[in-house]
Amino acid sequence: MNSLPTDTRRDSESIRLFESDFLEFFTHISPVTVLVMWVPVTILLLADAVANAPATGFPWYIPVAVFLGWMLWTLAEYTLHRFLFHYKPRTPRLERLFFLFHGVHHAQPQDKTRLVMPLPVSIPLALLFYGLFYLVVAELLKAPLWVNPLMAGFVLGYLCYDMIHYATHHFPMRSRAARFLKRYHMMHHYKDPNTRFGVSVPIWDYVFGTVGEGR
Repeated sequence: MNSLPTDTRRDSESIRLFESDFLEFFTHISPVTVLVMWVPVTILLLADAVANAPATGFPWYIPVAVFLGWMLWTLAEYTLHRFLFHYKPRTPRLERLFFLFHGVHHAQPQDKTRLVMPLPVSIPLALLFYGLFYLVVAELLKAPLWVNPLMAGFVLGYLCYDMIHYATHHFPMRSRAARFLKRYHMMHHYKDPNTRFGVSVPIWDYVFGTVGEGR
C-alpha cells in the first residue's frame, strides 16, 4: 500500500491507494453498478415479502417495515459516517486503514469513481445487517415476516444515500430540497468535517447536535 498523500488534490487523477492493480480496481465504482446490484435485491426482498404475506387481509406490516428499514438506514448512515469513517486513528497503520475507508474521499471529494460504496464494502455490510435483523426480528421478536421488508427498506435507504451523495458532488440539484442537501454536504467537506454527517437525511444531526454553525 502506498503511503498517505499529504496533499488534498481535487483534480481528475485519482489518488492511487494500492500498488496492486487488482486491489486498486476494487476501489473504483460507478453509481450504475450500485443500481444494477442493489435494485434487484430490493425488488426480490419485497417480492418475497408479498409472496409470503398472509392470504387474508392487507399486509400492513410490509409498508411499515419498509419505512422502519429506511429509518434504520438513516441512523446507520449517520453512525457509520460519524463514528467509523471519521474515527481519529492513533497509529500510522490505522491511519492508512481509515484513509482507505473515507479519508481519500475528503482528500479528493470530486473523484467520480469513489463517491459510492464499493461492492467489497457494501456486500459484507448488507450481510451483516441482514443477519442482525434476522437475529433480532425473527429470533428474538418472533416476527420473521418482517425481516425481508425491513431489509428492503434498509437497502432502499442505502440506494438513496449513494445516489444523493453522488448527485451532491456532480449534479446541479435544482429543487429547493436538493439544493439544501448539496449545500449541507458541501459544508461538511469545505467548512467543518466534524459536523453534518447526514447525507441523504440530516435529521440525526439535529437529534445529536452535530449540525454545526452557519446553517
